Amino acid sequence: MTIAGIQNDIVEEFSMFDDWMERYEYMIELGKSLPIVDVKFKTDENIIKGCQSKVWLHADFKNEKVIFTADSDAIITKGIVAILIRVFSHQSPKSILDANTDFIDAIGLKEHLSPTRANGLVSMIKQIKMYAIAYQTKQQS
Repeated sequence: MTIAGIQNDIVEEFSMFDDWMERYEYMIELGKSLPIVDVKFKTDENIIKGCQSKVWLHADFKNEKVIFTADSDAIITKGIVAILIRVFSHQSPKSILDANTDFIDAIGLKEHLSPTRANGLVSMIKQIKMYAIAYQTKQQS
């Protein structure tokens, strides 16, 4: 599925909830559904800088696609990174770099996060795009 298609699905899912407490609960469930990250990837070099809580993001490159795994020590943050992984994992570097993140505003996420969590969200997206740049460069060389 395309990034835009996944984003549309997420916007639809979030629109089913009437209030933000339900949406937070849904994000927590998404976080709980993240596959367990191998301990060997929970290193300082995989920690996203700029996040209030610890977020580990690891990327692999298989069959021309970037595959992300992530974890966090905070349940809301883990839900946020689960959403981002759902959108950007198993996509080509070019698709990741070309993708917009308007769906985040469409679900109202940024406006319902504390400033530090909102900064963390931006840092997560930045790191995802950095991995895409690295793999795209590797592809071209």
